[in-house]
Amino acid sequence: MPKMKTHSGAKKRFKVTGTGKLMHRQANLGHLNAHKSSTRLRRLKGVKEMAPADVAQAKKLLGSNKGR
Repeated sequence: MPKMKTHSGAKKRFKVTGTGKLMHRQANLGHLNAHKSSTRLRRLKGVKEMAPADVAQAKKLLGSNKGR
């Protein structure tokens, strides 16, 4: 059988913590930030834990050994 390949897009966007949680960057901070409020920009900074509904699919994209 061929080896399972990690999804290239997923490995750039998601990180697995030591305890197995998946972290991701929040959306809406890429561009057009001048009109967004400072409070909103501060809230969107940093990484956040992935929503439970998305975790199963993301783990599948990352491959069998990631996030176990």
